[in-house]
Amino acid sequence: MPAPRTARPRPGTPGRVLAWLPDGKPADTYSAPCPSRAALDRIADKWTALIVGVLANGTLRFSELREAVDGISEKMLTQTLRSLERDGLVSRTVHPTVPPKVEYRLTELGRTLEAPLGAVRDWAERYINDVNAARAAYEHRASDLGH
Repeated sequence: MPAPRTARPRPGTPGRVLAWLPDGKPADTYSAPCPSRAALDRIADKWTALIVGVLANGTLRFSELREAVDGISEKMLTQTLRSLERDGLVSRTVHPTVPPKVEYRLTELGRTLEAPLGAVRDWAERYINDVNAARAAYEHRASDLGH
């Protein structure tokens, strides 16, 4: 029987514990040994955010993904897709053709990332000018101080 719900033990999203781990402890990304931190690491990756965004529109082949995500190397796309598949976020289907046809799509779990990662991508596009202005101001201050 899980422990009674209590307030979150760490800063972050206020409110109740969102999930209990099999050992009876609350999921807590602020705790180094918590497995939720590995999940956060996966979804906080820029390539994950971009791949999830592209796959939100439907099933794609590897070459279509590589074309849609400008700047990603084959190696990084392969690694990211494998990690997403391992974490249950992406499904890989191999069709028995010559050459084999491989398609990728978001799973139901992967679809739960569409809105939050879309919000992060939107934020990056909406506030890039503010970020660039802050960077320029920082560099100016740092150069004035001789850093």
